[in-house]
Amino acid sequence: MAFRVESLLNPGTEEYAGGGQEVMGIAGIAAAARKVEELGFDGAMTPEAGLDPFLPLMIVAEHTQRITLGTNVAIAFPRSPMVTAQIAWDLQRFSRGRFRLGLGTQVKGHNERRYSTPWNVPPGPRLREYIQCLRAIFETFQSGKKPSYAGQYYQFTLMSPLFNPGPIEHAYVPIDIAVVNTYIAGLAGELCDGVRLHPIATFKYAREILLPVIAKGAAKAGRPVSAVTMIGAPFLAIGGNAKEVEEARNALRQKIAFYASTRTYHTVLDFHGWHDTGMKLHDLSLEGKWKELPALITDEMLEEWAIVATYDEFAAKAKQRCAGIFDNILLDLPPQVRANESWLRGVVQALHAD
Repeated sequence: MAFRVESLLNPGTEEYAGGGQEVMGIAGIAAAARKVEELGFDGAMTPEAGLDPFLPLMIVAEHTQRITLGTNVAIAFPRSPMVTAQIAWDLQRFSRGRFRLGLGTQVKGHNERRYSTPWNVPPGPRLREYIQCLRAIFETFQSGKKPSYAGQYYQFTLMSPLFNPGPIEHAYVPIDIAVVNTYIAGLAGELCDGVRLHPIATFKYAREILLPVIAKGAAKAGRPVSAVTMIGAPFLAIGGNAKEVEEARNALRQKIAFYASTRTYHTVLDFHGWHDTGMKLHDLSLEGKWKELPALITDEMLEEWAIVATYDEFAAKAKQRCAGIFDNILLDLPPQVRANESWLRGVVQALHAD
């Protein structure tokens, strides 16, 4: 099976333990984007991890010609649909149709306490309206049609000519949403162009729980499930030899533990019978004991969550584990692995091959 392959312009593992992150300057973003394209990747994605996910994409658009670019993912609710639509429209214009809008809800605590955004309605139905409102705004941008979207949570009924950016050549903006739980999975199948499966969703959970719900959502909308691009970003532990793989496994425990400490994601842990571990991780996170979390991630858990391989094994293992689940694979690689450019070019070619 052939896969499209994306790269994440990402923070390092240290950020998950509270160690801060290195911030690339404009020249660094431009160079990284050119390198992603040169190595044969199909896309470059930016996360909302301490830094704005949209701003670097203008630089990526300027310094690339072929690859898609997008957010993996931007948090929806702190931004009104109009704010998101305007920047998505600009990026679609300046990238000449290569932009994908990736959105996520985040969780209640982060919305309320980090973003100062109310969380007083169910997030799933709210995201449904958010997407519908975005589509209505895009239609008015392109056609000048009088807006008339009126939902329970969002409305779009006013657009003066001065504030309409006007039509663009590539007017359709693909929308992907981050998925962990079943309501959002069904919504993605029904309304969205792509599903960005959260890495906290194990391969088994994605296959047995999420994929059937996505298919059901697509059927509800009267379209085949193949209309929805499945984008996975599996956890990775890669090294040149057994010692380096073990070091990568230990570093990965920090990243997995960070996400697994979030109660919203505990449906995945519960599915595997790891409820007690999830609650212990959550309690440690509340105490700010981030560096103590990794010890709770067992070898069994790593095998369920991650592709663990030497450089020579990686492409074959990735294809085996991702087959039947993903169409696109996003490689979230640590700096020392990204630096191995000849290997990386070969991996992308191998994942592209049938």
